[in-house]
Amino acid sequence: MTATTTALVPIQPAFSDAERLALAGFLAGYRGLTREAYALDLRQFTSWCRAHSLNLFAVRRADIESFARDLEARGRARATVTRRLCTIAGFYRYAVEEELLEHSPAAHVRRPRLDYESHAVALDRNQLGAMLVAAGLGPPVEHALISLLALNGLRVSEATGANVEHLGLERGHRTLTITRKGGKVVTIPLAPRTARAIDLAVGERSDGPVFLAADGRRLDRHGAARIVRRVACRAGITKPVGPLSRPGARFRCCHRPVSPDRSPNPPCRSPGNGLSTAAAIRRGSQVAMGMGSCSPGRRSGRPLRLGAGSTRPRPPRFATARRRW
Repeated sequence: MTATTTALVPIQPAFSDAERLALAGFLAGYRGLTREAYALDLRQFTSWCRAHSLNLFAVRRADIESFARDLEARGRARATVTRRLCTIAGFYRYAVEEELLEHSPAAHVRRPRLDYESHAVALDRNQLGAMLVAAGLGPPVEHALISLLALNGLRVSEATGANVEHLGLERGHRTLTITRKGGKVVTIPLAPRTARAIDLAVGERSDGPVFLAADGRRLDRHGAARIVRRVACRAGITKPVGPLSRPGARFRCCHRPVSPDRSPNPPCRSPGNGLSTAAAIRRGSQVAMGMGSCSPGRRSGRPLRLGAGSTRPRPPRFATARRRW
């Protein structure tokens, strides 16, 4: 005969007070997509520790190495494993700085080497022009989003975070105030085609998000990615097109336009193959519309990167120094 009892059994907390304080304090130093990404990394690491009956502050270097090998065994990319380890190292470093832990077990953990070559999918100019045409034949929201990414080179998060009340007029140009990475607020001029497309997408609304989802809420980056893929499918592009997996990523292109009134632009010294995503659309659209040079991208402070197949020669160094004087 089984005896029953009504005695309360205390539940062992998942984290100690010090571990909970370290987790909350570390994540409080970030916001937005960066905080979401770091929270995901720590959630996976703490779940792995709980599955192996390890306390967060009792982890040793060998345990973190085992966690990395487990990620590799599950097919995670080296860049993903490296980011997970960087987040873990930053968390333990914060705990040491706050005197919650004596020594960081992740201080000397070796991280996978990353490739210097970029594996991002690139679009050529014809594909880019086809995307702009397909977007123009679709709904106003799709046309406005693709035009904003193409002609102004915004990140996906910057485009989806734009509000109607931030549209303005300055010196005869339509402008849009956006929030960049790190919370920096800037005002950018809109290309005429982008301004017309945004006006059609906004309609009679005077406030709220510029881009709305089907349920009436603000369009998120996942919804924007679906729009990009849908437009690419209508344009007949078979390669996978869309924002990259990391927060704030943009589209890629493998060409830079040549200004019609000058010699070919010299390649940028930034490493990598191709341009970022929204810059990819912007490059091809400028050529298709006869806008010529890609200097607006340089004025915005973002490096423009040359594709792998280019053979344009670099200018001599003395010529660059002479222009500076």
